[in-house]
Amino acid sequence: MSSLVVAHTRYLLIEQLRVPISLLASALFPAISMVAFVVPFAGQDPAGATTATGSLMFFGAMSGALIGLSIAVAQDRELPWNPYLRTLPAGPFPRFAGRVLSTLVVMLLSVIPVLLVSALFTEATITPARLLLGLGALVVGTLPFMLLGLFIGFALSAKAAIAVSQIVFFPAAILGGLLLPPQVLPEFIQVVSPYVPTRGAAELIWWATTGAGPDAVALVMLAVWTVAIAAAAAWAYRRDEGRRFT
Repeated sequence: MSSLVVAHTRYLLIEQLRVPISLLASALFPAISMVAFVVPFAGQDPAGATTATGSLMFFGAMSGALIGLSIAVAQDRELPWNPYLRTLPAGPFPRFAGRVLSTLVVMLLSVIPVLLVSALFTEATITPARLLLGLGALVVGTLPFMLLGLFIGFALSAKAAIAVSQIVFFPAAILGGLLLPPQVLPEFIQVVSPYVPTRGAAELIWWATTGAGPDAVALVMLAVWTVAIAAAAAWAYRRDEGRRFT
């Protein structure tokens, strides 16, 4: 089974790299935002630059987790090859695991430009241990958005998944304080922010990279959202399975 997972992961990565536009989009937009907004305004503040780097790393990773995964899964469902794979004795798990692992690899690749801009043009500081902890927090923080991408991909057509994932992505990023520090957001957004999963993920990353105390409410809500979205994704998968194979 592990060899099948590796084979699917390799195949999906090659498929992704042959048409790298989504990887470039999720990697370059956060890096450009770093150059345009963080470097001139917070680049000389070590704490501010480090926090902004974590936020924009997560912004790019969330794009791949939510938008990229939802579109890929929805497109897979519309191809005749995918239903055939799901009828094989190995079952859907190898393909499913390969899709998740390839998405994780693409997410980690997408944060490299932000890290390079931060290292070269800002005063952001971090130890190797905290960098590794931050990457771990990044993976944990993107989990609910990968699950949300799976839910959208299994529930909607490819065209609808493109629109819905983008509609969800940008408000979630704004409410979570990824584009602007939470303390400068309008008051009504500050009230809502701890209850959206992006804020909980951001708090986890800020804690891992800077040592700042996280907001407990935001972390609890991140866990609640993860469980709820996992249940929704499982329901969408079973619904799709029942419609297509019964």
